[in-house]
Amino acid sequence: MFFWLLSLARPKTLGQRGEAVAARHLKRRGYKIVARSDRAARGELDLVAVDGRTIVFVEVKTRQSHETGHPEDAVGTDKQRRITRLALAYLKRHDLLGYPTRFDVVAVTWPASARRPHIEHFLAAFEAVGGPGMFG
Repeated sequence: MFFWLLSLARPKTLGQRGEAVAARHLKRRGYKIVARSDRAARGELDLVAVDGRTIVFVEVKTRQSHETGHPEDAVGTDKQRRITRLALAYLKRHDLLGYPTRFDVVAVTWPASARRPHIEHFLAAFEAVGGPGMFG
């Protein structure tokens, strides 16, 4: 009956905490967050933001350490291609194809023992990946 209440008490995953601090980081820099965890049939966009007149698709990668590499290194070509397809679908769905776009990556390193994470923001981290004319 009150399952929604239980979901509020459930602790957030490392990834959810990373996305929340990434959104706060972007807001402090003047971005407007317009979507979080935007799900589509083929995946999810972590954050969609507006920076001036530019629509920014933000991939957030959160790790506890750099033992397996830096968080931003996890956004390889396959991931970029998937994000590009999701971004195009988002732009079409919201009739925004005429606006400039950008793909950023926010890397969050948050050791279990730390109160605050280390945040790195990579502006224009990659270009749209896909066939010719994907965005035009």
